[in-house]
Amino acid sequence: MGASGSKARGLWPFASAAGGGGPEAAGTEQALVRPRGRAVPPFVFTRRGSMFYDEDGDLAHEFYEETIVTKNGQKRAKLRRVHKNLIPQGIVKLDPPRIHVDFPVILYEV
Repeated sequence: MGASGSKARGLWPFASAAGGGGPEAAGTEQALVRPRGRAVPPFVFTRRGSMFYDEDGDLAHEFYEETIVTKNGQKRAKLRRVHKNLIPQGIVKLDPPRIHVDFPVILYEV
């Protein structure tokens, strides 16, 4: 998957107040600036949906329509992918919440 976390924008939201919390700041005296305001929670509660609605209100990742093709006098059915008139799903609530991709934690299971 891609680098969609906060590191891609040059901001490390989980850095400690003393500095040096991010992987870029290891071994250097310069720490990234923390965002002002509230502390950032390590959880992600929503995500962008990857599915689409068609004009009938059906929800799916991909939509196909059946077309009849005549070749050498024979009729044959083919599936053609639909790209038009699709509406993105939007924001999806995660249940249970996930840990943020940039949160510096090691998961360990015995």
